[in-house]
Amino acid sequence: MPRIVSAKKPKNLGYTVRRLLSYMGRHKFSLLSVAILVITSVLCNLAGTYMISPVIDNLVSGGGMPALTRGVAVTAVIYVIGVISALLYSQIMAYSSQKIVYDIRKDLFNHMQTLPLKFFDGHKSGDVMSYYTNDVDTISDALNNSFSAVVKNGFQIIGTMTMLVVLNWRLSLIVALSYACMFAYVRYSAGRSKEYYKKQQRSLGELDGYIQEMVAGQKVVKVFNHEKANLAGFDERNTDLQAMGTAAQAYASTMIPAVVSISFLTYTIVSLAGGFMVLEGLTSLGALASYLVFVRQAAAPINQFTQQSNFLLSSLAGAERIFELVDMKSETDEGQITLETTDTGWAWNDSGTLIPLRGDVRFENVDFSYDEGHPVLRSVSLYAKPGQKIAFVGSTGAGKTTVTNLINRFYDVNSGRILYDGIDVRRIAKDDLRRSLGMVLQDTHLFTGTIRENIRYGRLEASDREVEEAAHIANADSFIRRLPQGYDTIVYADGANLSSGQRQLLSIARAAVANPPVLILDEATSNIDTRTEDLIEKGMDRLMEGRTVFVIAHRLSTVRNANAIMVLENGEIVERGDHEELMKQRGRYYRLYTGMFELS
Repeated sequence: MPRIVSAKKPKNLGYTVRRLLSYMGRHKFSLLSVAILVITSVLCNLAGTYMISPVIDNLVSGGGMPALTRGVAVTAVIYVIGVISALLYSQIMAYSSQKIVYDIRKDLFNHMQTLPLKFFDGHKSGDVMSYYTNDVDTISDALNNSFSAVVKNGFQIIGTMTMLVVLNWRLSLIVALSYACMFAYVRYSAGRSKEYYKKQQRSLGELDGYIQEMVAGQKVVKVFNHEKANLAGFDERNTDLQAMGTAAQAYASTMIPAVVSISFLTYTIVSLAGGFMVLEGLTSLGALASYLVFVRQAAAPINQFTQQSNFLLSSLAGAERIFELVDMKSETDEGQITLETTDTGWAWNDSGTLIPLRGDVRFENVDFSYDEGHPVLRSVSLYAKPGQKIAFVGSTGAGKTTVTNLINRFYDVNSGRILYDGIDVRRIAKDDLRRSLGMVLQDTHLFTGTIRENIRYGRLEASDREVEEAAHIANADSFIRRLPQGYDTIVYADGANLSSGQRQLLSIARAAVANPPVLILDEATSNIDTRTEDLIEKGMDRLMEGRTVFVIAHRLSTVRNANAIMVLENGEIVERGDHEELMKQRGRYYRLYTGMFELS
């Protein structure tokens, strides 16, 4: 039995519909054409059904074969026009719906580029992808299958009721009561199932994220024989999705049987009452025949609307999720100072005043926490003079990577300030700030494309020669040239066809081609063996020459030549100095370096 959660009316249903209509409004002319053709199709259908009355009455009154032929011919022409109209609006709607989905997907992706890193840190990649697949697809399905159907059924209901009143207003009272019962039940069921459809979309995103994680980590799964535990996790999420889907369908699936049952009952009552009226001379036989066909057709648009309700409710749930994301606050950037290239190098432009970019970075009493009440850095103060190499060491979670995240403003400090060439980094435009920084991360990410394109990602305007020079600096050139297509070798699946060390070398080459004045190396050599590390040290030294460099390392041998080493624990700098000074102090660093205390 599915788990039932108390349903409630969606809080943002009206807002979601208005937002969706705003996208449709961008293509109002094509959608107007669809509406006109749909109305034409409906009018032809109504007129064709109405023709039953004069054809039968003329035949009964002795009109003979000529009258019958004329009536059938007129009816045939009416239906042909209706068929042509239906073919045209279906084609135009297919084109328009894809344009609308294109706009939604484009706006979603564009806005996602403006979101702060905190959003991506707090969401699984599979759940993020679910916005572009499941949620956007439900909108596409609804537009393709439901928009024209809703317009058609709406006019069909209005037109049918009008014709019923024209043909026999007395019998129409019975039909009107039937319609009221149908609409009341459809509204009740739709309201109950809408909330479940939204929860179903959320559960589907969670399941997608879980599957993506498990597929990406299959090696780890098999090494630790974690298949059963993964299956249990999958079953839990799959069961939740099943419960939400079942609850949504449980209400939605009752609408069609209810509407059909009410329509059959209505048809029976109207047939008996109409037959009595013919016998009493209150209506003609042709009018009753046409009326009964309209009564049978009266339920059809409601049936079709209920059939489309699944598409509509699911699409509104998906649209609500998408618009909630699009309405998320973009990454704020109050910085006004920009970065410019001058004849003597890079400089900060502060309202026309040029300040040479030297790479002087200072922390002044910086406090920071990712979550309120859980401080990560406490009153951190440090400085890096131009050209200095500053190393951070300490246990995992001590705050080393957080320091570098604050320099490039992936996050902003809670208190204190960070100065870059004497300028508070919050006054520098983020794009320009990050353009002055080069980063090599522990977790490398390569994009689908050639090795040359991946290196050039550090500076898109770099020439082929500059790309190859950067590879030389990182000592990646030799292994690249040994590949089948050299620099034109395609990298796929985030570099699955390369070793971890090779991916790391390409990441270093990417930073080298950017040629920034400040470098941040976050465990940059963690995936490189000792021999490869020795090979790139000279290249890294050339790369770091004249630049301010921040290095995070667990391998302490890589930071011996740093100008200053900061030992962080629990978000505080507990020791600072160069290698020789810290060794003489025989403190934390000494114990780490000599193996008396292991990094954890």
